[in-house]
Amino acid sequence: MRVEGYNQIQQLYQTSKVSKKCQTGSTSRVDQLQFSSLGKDIRAAQAAVAGAPGIREELTASIKARMQNGTYSVDNTSFANKLLQKRAEMDAAYEETR
Repeated sequence: MRVEGYNQIQQLYQTSKVSKKCQTGSTSRVDQLQFSSLGKDIRAAQAAVAGAPGIREELTASIKARMQNGTYSVDNTSFANKLLQKRAEMDAAYEETR
């Protein structure tokens, strides 16, 4: 997930509405700006991501303790298989976007 992309999108889709009145002679015009549902959805997703904790301590505490004790070990075969599986998923997702 590219987090920096959200900042660029946020600049394009600010959720506040802009209303400006212009008076020319005896008539007045109102300029209005409304954002699409996609822009609003992106803003809601940004808020959800911003509110989520970066590290889930309840899951990482036991691993941290085992690492500090020197009892944490990784099964290399299992790690390699998961890495290759994730790569295949990413490749498939990329191909879908082409």
